Amino acid sequence: MSARSWRLATAGHRLRVPSRHWSRTQHLAPLPTVERLRLDVHQPAALRQLLQGCDVAINLVGILNERGRSGEGFTHAHTALTEKIIDACLTEGVTKLVQMSALGADPSGPSHYLRSKGRAEALIRAAPATLDWSLLRPSVIFGARDSLLNRFAQLLRLSHGWMPLARAEARFAPIWVTDVAEAFERCLQGSATRRQSFDLCGPRVMTLRELVEFTGEQIGIRSKVLPLPDSVGRAQAAIMDFVPGKPFSTDNFNSLTVDNVCQESGLARLGITATALETIAPTYLRRAHAP
Repeated sequence: MSARSWRLATAGHRLRVPSRHWSRTQHLAPLPTVERLRLDVHQPAALRQLLQGCDVAINLVGILNERGRSGEGFTHAHTALTEKIIDACLTEGVTKLVQMSALGADPSGPSHYLRSKGRAEALIRAAPATLDWSLLRPSVIFGARDSLLNRFAQLLRLSHGWMPLARAEARFAPIWVTDVAEAFERCLQGSATRRQSFDLCGPRVMTLRELVEFTGEQIGIRSKVLPLPDSVGRAQAAIMDFVPGKPFSTDNFNSLTVDNVCQESGLARLGITATALETIAPTYLRRAHAP
């Protein structure tokens, strides 16, 4: 949320940023064009109040794991909330919805995460013609406070470089958070993005193993990746389902069974040149995880 909010605010847009946790929006307080609100967006009345007088709704709400394993948490955060946002937009006369979805989102996907994101997309595509929309579907996102490379860095330090890795050959096209933020801004300009979906990928496809090895190189640790057979990887995920914070889960494993890469560049369609992982990630990994 941080990079996207800053970019839109400094581009001259007036923003309302809701959160149940006031401290998480404190960094936006200096921006005069940002109104911070403490509310629960899952409450329909609060949503309608939030959207009164707005031209555009931007939905960035998402989770990577849920409490339990039933899929109810994903449905609540992704599908049910999207339905409430659509209803609130139609009630309050909001004419544009920009949705953060996910590459691989599919109502028939292999994980609760991908299915709930896919069902949310289907709801948006079926919305009345009075509601314009744009769907942004990024691969994994990297940036200074990401939960991907920074987590790998922490784990590599704790394990002295050893990394037992499920789905080590799963493929991604990591995209810089600032490029994603620019894509959101482009979706607010003109009619070219009207009722369009954009798959967002960086310029390089990398396996999960390569991402771990790249992270190790940046922080000065020689990584020793141990690829796990799927049977062992599933068992590892099932155990971690019960670890506080769920660093890895059965649902994460299921998501990794499909590659997270683009068939067509949504960034190119939006006129954005993708930024390479190698030019950005070293600047924050070395600083945050120096020996």
